[in-house]
Amino acid sequence: MLLGAFVDLGVPLEEITTQLNKLPISGFHVEKSQGLRNEISGTKVDVVLDDPVNLAASTMLQIVSDSSLSEFVKSSSLRIFHLLWDAECRVHGHSLEEIELDELGTLDTIVDIVGVCICLDYLGVENVYASPLVLGSSRPPIRPGGYSNPAPATLQIISQVKAPVVADNEIYDNIGELTTPTGAAIITGLATFVRPAVSVSAIGVGLGGKDPESFANIIRVWLGEISSESVVMQSGSVLLETNIDDSSGEMLGYAKERLFDLGALDVWFTSIQMKKDRPGVILSALVPLEMESLAVDLILRETSTLGVRRRVIDRYVAEREIRSISTDLGEANVKLKFLNGVVVDVSPEYEDCRSLSLRTCIPLQDIMRKVRDTARNQLGLD
Repeated sequence: MLLGAFVDLGVPLEEITTQLNKLPISGFHVEKSQGLRNEISGTKVDVVLDDPVNLAASTMLQIVSDSSLSEFVKSSSLRIFHLLWDAECRVHGHSLEEIELDELGTLDTIVDIVGVCICLDYLGVENVYASPLVLGSSRPPIRPGGYSNPAPATLQIISQVKAPVVADNEIYDNIGELTTPTGAAIITGLATFVRPAVSVSAIGVGLGGKDPESFANIIRVWLGEISSESVVMQSGSVLLETNIDDSSGEMLGYAKERLFDLGALDVWFTSIQMKKDRPGVILSALVPLEMESLAVDLILRETSTLGVRRRVIDRYVAEREIRSISTDLGEANVKLKFLNGVVVDVSPEYEDCRSLSLRTCIPLQDIMRKVRDTARNQLGLD
C-alpha cells in the first residue's frame, strides 16, 4: 500500500525497478494498477515472485548491505529490517542467525521495505510523520486456527517503540489484519507520530488488497514542506485538568513526575478554594493528542480525583535550538529562542548548570549568569 501511494504520488515505477535492480537478487517484478476503494481512486502495487524462495533474516540483511544502493536507502532499510527481525526473534525465541519465517522470508519483504526507502530518497524527503496505526479487528484469525490480529510481531514492534494506535471501531469488525509486521516496522522505523504545520503540495493514495464496504482501505501519503516561520501554530495537543483537595504534596509531585516521563509537554498546579472553603489545587497537564488516554489513566490512578476535564488546544510555538557553550568552568547547553531568524533569548539548561555548581562549589545563580553571559557574547548579542 505504501509503494502504491508513492507511485500514485508521482514516483515512477521504472525508477523503483531500476533501483531495486541494484540488489543482488532476481526472480521478481513489480506491477501497478488503478482502482477504487469506496469511490476513492488510487494506485495498487503488487510484487510478483517467479519463485517464492525463503531467505534467512541474516541473508536479507546481507543482501541490502552488499547492494550498490545509496547510503540513505541502505541505512534506512537496515534500520527497518533490524526492527522487524528483532521483534520476530523476541516473539519466537530465536536468534537472528536461527530465525526463518515463511511469509516474511520471501523477496517481497525486501522489495516492500527497500522500495519505500527508494521512494523517500527519490523525493528528497528529510522527515517522515505518521498518524496512529490502525490495527483492524481480532477476527478472523490471521490463519485458520491460528493467532488473532494483531500479529505477535506487529504488537511487539508497537510496544518496542511505544507507537500510538487508534481505538477500536465497529467499522473494522471482522476485517482482520490492517497493519502487518512489515508495515508496522516501516512506519515506526521511519516516522515520528506527530502532525507538524506543513504546506501540502501533493497526495498519493495506495490501495489495499481488501475492499470492505464499511471504510476505504487506503493509505495516503502527503508530500509538503514544514513551515519555515519562526513562530508556528501547532495543533494536536490536549489540556487535561482536574480539581484535587485530598492528595498529599508528595503524591501530586509524583504524578507530575510521571506525566513528564510519559511525554507531557507541560504540567503545573494552581491553588484554588474548593467546596466548604477547603484549599485545593488544579492539576493541569498539556499532552500530545496521541497520549491523551495514557495521561488520563495515569492521573486517575496516581491521584484521588474521580474525573478529568479535557480541552483541545492550539499553540503558537517559537523556533528553538539547543546549543553547547564552552566556559572556563566547563561545557553547558543553552536553549536559544528565535523570532524571524534572530536569537531573542538565551536560557541556560538547569541540569548542566547544576552539575557545574556542584563540581565547582560556585552558587548556581552565578553559574547560570556566567553561562548566559558567555553564550550571549559568543553569539554577538551584547
